Amino acid sequence: MMDLIVPLSVQEAADAGRFGPKAANLAALCHAGLPVPPGFCVDAEAYRRQVAALGLQETARGAFTAQGPAARHHALDMKLALLDQPIAPAVLAPLLAAWRTVMAPPDTLGVVRSSALVEDRFGSSFAGQFESYLGLDGEADFQTAVRACWAALWSTRALRYMATHDLDPADTAMAVLLQPLVRAVAAGGGLSRTADGEMLVNAAWGLGSTVAQGEVTPDRIVFSRAGEVLAIDVGRNEHRQDCVHGHGAAGRTMPGALAGEPCLNEAQAAELGRLLRQTENVIGMPVEIEWALDDAGFKLLQARPLQVGATVVPDDVWLKHPQLHGNPAGIGWGTGRACVVTCECELTRVGPGDVLVTKIASPALSHVLPLVGGVVAELGGSTSHLASLARERGIPMVLGVFDATRRIPDGAMVAVDGVAGVVRWMHRSESSFAGLQAGNVG
Repeated sequence: MMDLIVPLSVQEAADAGRFGPKAANLAALCHAGLPVPPGFCVDAEAYRRQVAALGLQETARGAFTAQGPAARHHALDMKLALLDQPIAPAVLAPLLAAWRTVMAPPDTLGVVRSSALVEDRFGSSFAGQFESYLGLDGEADFQTAVRACWAALWSTRALRYMATHDLDPADTAMAVLLQPLVRAVAAGGGLSRTADGEMLVNAAWGLGSTVAQGEVTPDRIVFSRAGEVLAIDVGRNEHRQDCVHGHGAAGRTMPGALAGEPCLNEAQAAELGRLLRQTENVIGMPVEIEWALDDAGFKLLQARPLQVGATVVPDDVWLKHPQLHGNPAGIGWGTGRACVVTCECELTRVGPGDVLVTKIASPALSHVLPLVGGVVAELGGSTSHLASLARERGIPMVLGVFDATRRIPDGAMVAVDGVAGVVRWMHRSESSFAGLQAGNVG
């Protein structure tokens, strides 16, 4: 087992070149005494051995060197083979041994998470581009999840992302994390540094997937750098994701009274603020985290480098126009024509420099980010996966803007302040003066 798989708790697990930055960062937090779920890191060498066992080396290289349809066929062949073909026996044996150790405690559900060698690095987080599988029980589902994590390296959205960073998928590999599921009462994300020099946490009821996927508007908790709770703004957590034993994740509607209550009390918020600051100290730079709270306390699930934007002062002319407030992604100021989209089938309407106004800012929208001048969404928070991708690209984004698709007119000129979390707009007839052409600043 030690050839390919090591426990998170050993020093060897902090080797990002073998286990990917996601696993290595978690291992570093674990070694520093911070609360991290136990588990195992599967070396990227296991992926390479599987590729070799299936005879896919030339196919992998062809996905980058070939042109047009031929390249797409190579990538599809890689994805399908990794997803469908059995795991090589020499790789499967240690995988099953580690999985059985994770699942040994009664009533445990398991988690399989990607930890690609190229993700969770400064400037290339790959947030939401790969796969995680929660609530696994049987060994057949476990093997499928591992194969799916490997295959995700060749998914269309991952390949698009790699292309924008001039990365060849054949030159990298996919490591994997195996952990028990945290049966979260509440979960979310956090930023250890904002443009205002503060810290920020998002929180929602249940599993953190609703926050990561931008499906709810989470609570927003702001801290001073000293860890003092400055504000707790309750979000709109109308539904939650929980894990049902043997049936994976299940969504349910929140009771009205609980939906309007903060997910964390002030003492819990202060504790999480301390963990956020300690995580920054361990990683050695501003960080973005994912966390969960169960009956035993807080658990840190992920820590990646954070890009921080500077505050931009808007032109005076914008200050007299209607405005809406939401959760800022934390970077950029930009203007552009509003393109209001309420269904993914309408994304073809989005033109260069437009401000996309939509309902849910999910990672599935990542492919339009290189095109747009900004994003406004009715749901989501500052720590969603799409917000992370926007920070990388310097794209202003404001999430959790209630009723945005109805109130912002399609075709209007829009200004998006991704630091302050403010969206302003004016009708096209009002925007003919100089200085309001579409484009990003900051």
